[in-house]
Amino acid sequence: MIANEQLRATDIFSREKILSDYRLACESRQASLLGRRDVMGGRAKFGIFGDGKELAQLAAASAFNRGDFRSGYYRDQTFVAALGELRWTEFFAQLYAHTDLAADPNTAGRSMNGHFATRWLDDQGQWRNQTELYNSVCDIAPTAGQLPRALGLAYASKLFRANPALNNLTNFSRQGNEIVFGTIGDASTSQGMFWESMNAAGVLQVPLLMSVWDDGYGISVPVEYQTTKGSISKALAGFQRDADDKGFEIFTVKGWDYVALLETYQQAALICRNEHVPVLVHVQELTQPQGHSTSGSHERYKSKERLAWEAERDCNKTFRQWILENGYATNDELEAIEAGAKEVAKQARISAWSAYQQSMKGDFDEAVDLLHQVARHNSKSAELMSIREVLRKTPTPLRRDAVTAVRQAIRLLRTDTGNARPLLQAWIERTSEENVDRFSSYLYSQSPDSPMRVDGVPARYDADAPMLDGYLLLQHYFDSLFARDARLVALGEDVGQIGDVNQGFAGLQEKYGEIRITDTGIRETTIIGQGIGLAMRGLRPIVEIQYFDYIYYALSTLTDDLATLHYRTKGGQKAPLIVRTRGHRLEGIWHSGSPMGTMISSLRGMHVLVPRNMTQAVGFYNTLLKGDDPALLIESLNGYRLKEKLPANLNEFCVPLGVPEILRPGTDITVVTYGSMCRIVVEAAAQLASMGISLEVIDVQTLLPFDVHHSIVDSIKKTNRVLFADEDVPGGASAYMMQQVIESQNAYRYIDSPPRTLSAKAHRPPYGSDGDYFSKPSVDDVIETVYALMSEAEPDRFPNI
Repeated sequence: MIANEQLRATDIFSREKILSDYRLACESRQASLLGRRDVMGGRAKFGIFGDGKELAQLAAASAFNRGDFRSGYYRDQTFVAALGELRWTEFFAQLYAHTDLAADPNTAGRSMNGHFATRWLDDQGQWRNQTELYNSVCDIAPTAGQLPRALGLAYASKLFRANPALNNLTNFSRQGNEIVFGTIGDASTSQGMFWESMNAAGVLQVPLLMSVWDDGYGISVPVEYQTTKGSISKALAGFQRDADDKGFEIFTVKGWDYVALLETYQQAALICRNEHVPVLVHVQELTQPQGHSTSGSHERYKSKERLAWEAERDCNKTFRQWILENGYATNDELEAIEAGAKEVAKQARISAWSAYQQSMKGDFDEAVDLLHQVARHNSKSAELMSIREVLRKTPTPLRRDAVTAVRQAIRLLRTDTGNARPLLQAWIERTSEENVDRFSSYLYSQSPDSPMRVDGVPARYDADAPMLDGYLLLQHYFDSLFARDARLVALGEDVGQIGDVNQGFAGLQEKYGEIRITDTGIRETTIIGQGIGLAMRGLRPIVEIQYFDYIYYALSTLTDDLATLHYRTKGGQKAPLIVRTRGHRLEGIWHSGSPMGTMISSLRGMHVLVPRNMTQAVGFYNTLLKGDDPALLIESLNGYRLKEKLPANLNEFCVPLGVPEILRPGTDITVVTYGSMCRIVVEAAAQLASMGISLEVIDVQTLLPFDVHHSIVDSIKKTNRVLFADEDVPGGASAYMMQQVIESQNAYRYIDSPPRTLSAKAHRPPYGSDGDYFSKPSVDDVIETVYALMSEAEPDRFPNI
């Protein structure tokens, strides 16, 4: 039987289930043992395995229903196998980094072993029915990084249960009747993400069933260095609910006690599912028979007494003794199961290795033959044959070996005028295209719903269109948006009751309810996690980081989890979350930052949008909500009180991604900028015009993607000079824009003066208006930088100031 089908009370200790569990525990252990051997033997780069956790994971899986979610830990191999979602050939294929989705449907070889993912999306990138699946969110290696989105997945169940308007989304929920199984190693509970997520789960009262696999160590560091009282359940005792206060239900259970484990997880799941109460299951006295990973031996830091205890308390060994003592099987029967498990794991390993090798054989053989072919009658035949022989004798060749050999041959033949080099180059071009798909595809959506496919729709204005403060324009927009789409959810610090600190949501919580527009605690990491989980389950969240500088709290979740999700599953999972924040100019070190370079470097896989005003922001929101990629949108903090005309098609107009806009045509210098700097550059351009200098001012509008049609280079062809201006630190986004235009668009060909950047100072701006003026580019700075460029080119016309 599949362990995740809901057990009847009479089935929980049936002979069939017990022996099925023992068989799977033995298979998983053998897979771990063989996996370590493969790493040590050079077949794989690194291994981290779930040995010692088998019984606890079997018990957790027994309480797991279709439609539930696992947001887990890279040692959960037995858990996922018990759900019927992991074949042992797939286990080994991932260990070898087999890039074929048929071999490794989890990550197509992109993640190291132990990273499991249910493919929620079909070949067109459209959602499958999650309620029919045993859902695993693609694991990530950063410790505790799985918990912020576990909170969000569980929060989605709360919304599905509480909001009848979502009842039609039957592919995503059975009216909130889902549990999220979070799993984590005990040492990782020291991470702030764990504490923040657990606190938020208790506050929100969501169906999160949190399992802590406790084997007493975090690599070499024992639990007394990790956790207050040496026990996470004792440390969290204050979270225990009682008659007066909501909180957690907390269970402790030994990881070698099969009966207690099954009973505990059945009870925990019942509470969690029916009552929507978070539950902590602290699984104690687990072992790690092979140590932490293949990178070292646990004999270096565990005492002989500890090692002896672990050998005695090994859960599989204890399970075996229990089966014999209770007469569920004979020793001969168990030996037969063990022998069968060993053979199953062995054959899976052989099959996976053979398939992995075979997947590369075609290119390898072709490269060997091609090198032999081009060596014939060539003056460099000896050198070419030497390259071929080195390749041919490579003991366990990888794709890179064939590619390296052919590239060496091309360099060797760089002066050759025959047809040998074109043959080699054609092979490189073909395999390069295939390797882009294997290793570099699906960073962004490739579905029909990609926001890159959304056409621009210009804003349309009535003759009597009112002029509104920017924040009022946003109020009108969000009001109409929430009225027409029940999937929309907004959350963040101060978003609810007061309608965000700049009033964009003012009055909307009262109109649409707290379940849709809600305040959160001061906890940026799990605000993002809530949004990720909601987006993974078919809702359309807009989550707010109150000020741009605060995004650093959440950066690891954004970069490790959200930005990489579509890529690391090769298009198997997505989370179209919109992260809303406000930045650029305000006052002081922690409220005026513009760390765009950090975002650009960290958030590949997300779109980064930098609208200059609230009208443009609305156009971007419309575009993103038609699409299925995650994005970060930074509103201009000093633009909420500036007047803007209200578009008549507020809900329909769309600003396309990656398309700059010329704000002011000019002939002398191209100035490339974005966000709040647009107003400063346009003001400077007006003053420069009186000095005889014509600026062409370009608002890039989006940094990721950046100028997809290469329109900026067309401006530079006309002006032959360019300045990149922004509020980031030197070498940040301005340098990125320069690289995109000068290098990627080959604009260097058309430049008569050195390209320049104008950015903020290297430090954060100090408090006060003078702090802003002397730290960030001002109108004066733009004027003088542009003038200096023109003075260098035409000193007689523009003498030094």
